[in-house]
Amino acid sequence: MSNCKKLPLSFYERDDVANITRELIGKVLVTNFNGRLTAGRIVEAEAYNGPFDKASHSYNNRRTKRTEVMYSQGGVAYVYLCYGIHQMFNIVTNVKDVPNAILIRALEPMEGMDVMLERTKKTVDKFDLTRGPGNVAKALGLHTSQTGTSLLSDELYVCDDGVRYKENDIITTARIGVDYAAEDALLPYRFVVKGNKYVSGKKLAVKKD
Repeated sequence: MSNCKKLPLSFYERDDVANITRELIGKVLVTNFNGRLTAGRIVEAEAYNGPFDKASHSYNNRRTKRTEVMYSQGGVAYVYLCYGIHQMFNIVTNVKDVPNAILIRALEPMEGMDVMLERTKKTVDKFDLTRGPGNVAKALGLHTSQTGTSLLSDELYVCDDGVRYKENDIITTARIGVDYAAEDALLPYRFVVKGNKYVSGKKLAVKKD
């Protein structure tokens, strides 16, 4: 990944979580735990607008042991356990005490395919290796123990290798699995690469401005 430049802290510290999420599409998520390098291009991600978003763990400024990391300075990892089974990797954004986050839902594998297959107990990738947030975390070796890890570290980071999608190749939709959030479930906070086989779920596209 020598040609891939780590995103600076300033990328994460901005206040528009939806815009940051869109800009993450096409960037590369990298892990390097115990010398085992894995990487994938981000092709699906969802924004969570902190205290103003009923779908967010930090809605209405809720603070718990689990969500406390969301109140950190942007640019750290938030990994939580879903249904007691799936690790869910999120990126904390904005400034300290403003709890925004982005859920990485799908990657297109780039490096360390053998390691990803081993971790997921698969023998072949049928475009499901890193489809869905649970698979993303499993394939890249992400775990709740890495919550709070800086995305400027050498073990876990997001980088830019210069790849850019055309404007109409990125589709905006409502998020998946947040029906409990009432009207906020309809917010156009999910960004996906059109036609990419690793993208999870199916939602109708929201018309872009």
